[in-house]
Amino acid sequence: MKNILIKSILLFVALTAFARAGVLEIVITEGIDTARPIAVVPFEWKGEGKAPNELTHVIAADLMRSGKFNPIPASAMPQRPTADDEIDYSAWAKMGVEAILVGSIEPYSVDRYMVKFEVIDVLRGQITGGNSQMLRNGELVQSNDHILDSRSSVIDGDQFRSYAHRISDVAYEALTGERGAFMTKIAYVTVNHDDRYPYKLAVADYDGANEKILLRSPEPLMSPAWSPDGNKLAYVSFENKTAEIFMQDIYTTRREKLTSFPGINGNPVFSPDGEKLAMVLSKDGNPELYVFDIKTKDLQRVTRNRTIDTEPNWTPDGESLVFTSERGGRPQLYSVNLSSGQVRRLTFEGEQNLGGTILPSGEDMILVNRTRGNYHIAKQEFPRGNMQVLTKTSLDESPSVAPNGSMVIYSTTHNDKQVLALVSIDGRFKARLPATDGEVKSPTWSPFM
Repeated sequence: MKNILIKSILLFVALTAFARAGVLEIVITEGIDTARPIAVVPFEWKGEGKAPNELTHVIAADLMRSGKFNPIPASAMPQRPTADDEIDYSAWAKMGVEAILVGSIEPYSVDRYMVKFEVIDVLRGQITGGNSQMLRNGELVQSNDHILDSRSSVIDGDQFRSYAHRISDVAYEALTGERGAFMTKIAYVTVNHDDRYPYKLAVADYDGANEKILLRSPEPLMSPAWSPDGNKLAYVSFENKTAEIFMQDIYTTRREKLTSFPGINGNPVFSPDGEKLAMVLSKDGNPELYVFDIKTKDLQRVTRNRTIDTEPNWTPDGESLVFTSERGGRPQLYSVNLSSGQVRRLTFEGEQNLGGTILPSGEDMILVNRTRGNYHIAKQEFPRGNMQVLTKTSLDESPSVAPNGSMVIYSTTHNDKQVLALVSIDGRFKARLPATDGEVKSPTWSPFM
């Protein structure tokens, strides 16, 4: 088993090199040895010549990056089945493999292909021999309950990578009961001071592939945030030598300036229904929280305090904001009810707590905790409760949570450069996403696309 894990690490290096197509390169740093062993068997090509594209490399990389699974290398597989009836369950069970994904690709028409796949529970299949029966309406019938999911689709020749992510989503949900997030995207800011336009706002697949530059600027870009439908980004730009908030369509690239008040215009965050933006403005003095109606342009002031209130984030029900405030002396996290205006302190551990984001379940909060001068990503029960530090790096900031609540992407420092990093919600799996050119920061994970 130990040899399989070592080979899996080497396999991942190859998978990462194969899958990389953008500015980011995912490098696993911790957590593979605690993941569940599975097998993504190379899909059989049922056509002439060489297969038009590859699915299994992307699927295996997806499932490994989730932090929950450890795909074994193809060289260690005891066989290469393409369907359930070809599987030797005992051989796989002896290796400790818990689940197998098998499939095939065959020509369908001009540049179109039929893809079939099955997600299979090895242990259940071993018990039944892949041939179990069950009583239904008083009769014994064939049972395939060891096949967790089975699908087929016709795809175009340019859809292999996106469909591989789709298969990963199906497999992840079949094996965990949670929705997968491999078809999501991330937005981030890259900085390279050797360029004519050092600052770039970029969107890519969650794994850094298919990067698209939305905006190039000679001045800083900050705080991108996704709309709930995944079509737009709000962000802060200093293009006009002052902070302004824009909203931009990621497909048409059309954008609209929303605020340009004197002083700070910062930290825009869409409400869960997409109709409003929470933001930080200092137009009336101190930095305070406001809610901006995108359609009517109406502005509601939320906080009134003599110290700094910043970094708003919505609760999943849209009824409150979580924010960072110095009203207690040092930065801590608070919540404010938008109807009553009632403010409640949420954090007490450590020297400072900042940048709170509520998980989709509403049960926990991801934040930046400062203890002994180090800034780490942490998780705390919401609204109050125990805190767990998730990272060992320092100077961590800007956490953003995957829409299924399984992973956190954040900005950190590595080799004196800003890079992005991933950590699983339990803190066991960790990875870095350094830029291949310059630095990268301010990540934000899209909703389900």
